[in-house]
Amino acid sequence: MTPSRRTVLGAALGAGAGAAATAVGLPEASAESAVSTAPAADWQLRWSPSARDVGLRAFETLEDDRAGSHPAAKPHIKAEGDNFRFTMHTVDRDTSDDRQRHEVTGCRTGDSYLKWQKGQTWRLTYRMYLPSSLKATTSFTHIMQMKQPGAGSAPIVVQSLRRVGGKQTIELKIFERGILVGRTDLEPLHDRWTDVDFQIKIGDGSSGSVRWILKSGSTTVIDKSTSGVDTFLADRVRPKWGIYRSLGDSSGSLQNTYMLLTGMRAHQLV
Repeated sequence: MTPSRRTVLGAALGAGAGAAATAVGLPEASAESAVSTAPAADWQLRWSPSARDVGLRAFETLEDDRAGSHPAAKPHIKAEGDNFRFTMHTVDRDTSDDRQRHEVTGCRTGDSYLKWQKGQTWRLTYRMYLPSSLKATTSFTHIMQMKQPGAGSAPIVVQSLRRVGGKQTIELKIFERGILVGRTDLEPLHDRWTDVDFQIKIGDGSSGSVRWILKSGSTTVIDKSTSGVDTFLADRVRPKWGIYRSLGDSSGSLQNTYMLLTGMRAHQLV
């Protein structure tokens, strides 16, 4: 059931995870509550769109039913009160008809957008609502990616819903080498708001790092970091959010579903 519309501020700031922050060269996370909007002293706020005020102009580009497979259901991506809503139907198809994709890219500010460059460190915080109809699958279901802009490039980092040994999980991976940053049970996060705190140092070769924190209420569900990894391909890094999933699932988990995002913020380490 869709949660009631309400204003939700900020996202998880990873309380009590200083050791993990040190491991990837990031400042220790604040001990503030999950609903605080104040970044740590060294993080500068660069992007904080209001779904209610700016709508989909919060993003650089939209990928809503690119193949025109289900025009009667458009828009699949929309602002709904204080939330951004991504709706996926089992009949929806991407331009490659073995998969489905409704995603947004980038962080728009007015008539410009953020450009994440090599050597920079960025932090995304937001809240996501995953209904029980958005299940983990045996093939890929990505709900966030870091990518190089342009067609045909592989992801750099993916946050995915994956079945492992028949169990539903949510995970973060460095895509190219399949490096698992962290994984935790998905089912306890269904039908409730989850705070996401994702941090990335953009670096070539082994100079990159990431940190991934999920919080449910006041409980830290997972806080994992990985350093010495490649987080840059070419040009720049751009975040993507939405539902991007393969039709090759063998668990019977593909259903009509949706995802909500709110309180989206981007900070740059300065």
